[in-house]
Amino acid sequence: MLTRKIPLRKCTGCGEMKPKKELIRVLHTTEDTIEIDRTGKKNGRGAYLCDNAECLKKAMKSHALERSLSVTFSSDIYALLESEMNARD
Repeated sequence: MLTRKIPLRKCTGCGEMKPKKELIRVLHTTEDTIEIDRTGKKNGRGAYLCDNAECLKKAMKSHALERSLSVTFSSDIYALLESEMNARD
């Protein structure tokens, strides 16, 4: 019997490796926009965050998301991420 390998990704906030399905993907698209990719399949450069506010705060403080995506964020991007996390609860 074969078991499938579960893809792991690293959270940019806490640095822990977790299954891809448990994380939120933040995407820098080719049109130079930032969006949340719920499917995990859109084209663009992606970075992952745990689905909790603490990891988002750590990523904001260290600018880890911005470094991962090679872009500077405005405060409304972080507000969008916070509202997305609150909506998933």
